[in-house]
Amino acid sequence: MASVMYYDRHWAIVQSVLLLSSFASNFNALAQSGSNSIDLSWHAPNTTQINDLTTVINGTGVYGFIFNSSTDAAGTPYGTYNWCNMPHVRPREYPKVDSSYKLEYVEVIHRHHKRTPYAANTFPVESYSWSCSDEGLFYYGQPIPADNLTAVSSYWSVFDSNSNPFVVQGFNGTCQFPQITAGGLSDSYQHGADLKSVYGDMLGFIPSNYDNNTVSYRVTNNVITSQVAGEVVAAMHPGQTGSRIVTPLLIQPDSIDSLEPAYSCPRASSITGAYGPGSTSPGWLAHLNASAPLFSALDALSGVNPTASDWHVSWDHYFDNLSSRLCHDKPLPCNISNPSLCVTQHQANEVFRLGEYEYSYIYRDDPMSLPASTASYGVYVAELATNLRGAMGEGSGSYGGSGLKYRHNIAHDGSISPLLSILQIDVMVWPGMGAEVVFELYRKGNDHYLRVLWGGQVLRSNNPSLGYMNMVPAQTFLSYIDGLVGQGARKVPALCNRTISSSTD
Repeated sequence: MASVMYYDRHWAIVQSVLLLSSFASNFNALAQSGSNSIDLSWHAPNTTQINDLTTVINGTGVYGFIFNSSTDAAGTPYGTYNWCNMPHVRPREYPKVDSSYKLEYVEVIHRHHKRTPYAANTFPVESYSWSCSDEGLFYYGQPIPADNLTAVSSYWSVFDSNSNPFVVQGFNGTCQFPQITAGGLSDSYQHGADLKSVYGDMLGFIPSNYDNNTVSYRVTNNVITSQVAGEVVAAMHPGQTGSRIVTPLLIQPDSIDSLEPAYSCPRASSITGAYGPGSTSPGWLAHLNASAPLFSALDALSGVNPTASDWHVSWDHYFDNLSSRLCHDKPLPCNISNPSLCVTQHQANEVFRLGEYEYSYIYRDDPMSLPASTASYGVYVAELATNLRGAMGEGSGSYGGSGLKYRHNIAHDGSISPLLSILQIDVMVWPGMGAEVVFELYRKGNDHYLRVLWGGQVLRSNNPSLGYMNMVPAQTFLSYIDGLVGQGARKVPALCNRTISSSTD
């Protein structure tokens, strides 16, 4: 019986490999069409401590990364990874460009800022409460134009009733899980202020007064991105904070949202499911098996059921739970029945190393990460390419018209990660709060060039056609994106709609 079970498992793995190989061939055939001079293949990331499993399991600390404050300590080098508030473009370190290049278009995409954890990532019973009474989440509708019918500025105020017999799961208190916290709102405002200081004050590229023919702001269907947008726009355009002044936030329908992304792409999910979370891939199981003692210790302390699959297919849930606390200066949790039994900083550090390892593995280390990300985030990068073409005088852009010179997108780690995967960044990390990628289009003479900034500095790609992304010929980048997803994302439906188990692969 044991030999039969081994054979079945072995054959299942072989089938998955064959199917993945088949998909890779089909993907390359689709991608190479019309782009033979551009390298569209996957190139491995650098080997570092982040993706070295021995270091992850046996190491200490978290590579000098910061997990306990939005503010870097004095003397911290600019660019240091700070999960609570990632580096972004700001005046002091902004890499200036030779004056022979003229800036013509900017597109920013960044993760929202720090928040409470998702409810699904809280322990069954938490040992302390979490209060958010230092802010208001404003939700109301108002006719446009308002005319004689205006709305009161109303916000949610969380409360409990002494007649409600049910016990809150997770944290007691006055927060939503998730919501951007007061600290996250402050970080959002500073992020906007820094961008204004560069693209407004320093470069004179965007106006101080909001003009929807020149700039646009886009969010996802998750309300936390809109919470961030309110502060970002206030910092970038102070005049928008006046009474009865409104600012549109662009948003796509939930079922087709390319920014989050939320459009259906079963094949991308199937690919990732064959090598990443939930899979039986030996490459994925290696770190879960090696960290099994840590799972057992944290399960016993937290009250999480050891059979709860969502807590044990990856380190995502424990990572969010612990990092959210530390970013808001809250103590690591203790056992409800035995308060002397608490999560140690050493254990938290191991969780953080494991989380960083997972994101590198999912989005860069496995060769199938490129086709998975291309399918799941192909529509956004196609929109980006169309926007660049519009700024180059080739069409009107994907939305808003060709006059838009600055587009600002507020998204998620599940947005930034596949984008970095498609760009084939040299060192992949889990994009922390506020993590930012900026695309700057320049013109020199009759030619256009693209510069890409990650964390405020020039991004380095391990794809040889992209390389150090400082003044890459714009057509090279466009050919790369077109080769992967097609103009107007025309290849994405084919990349998305057949599952990995399809007999037609």
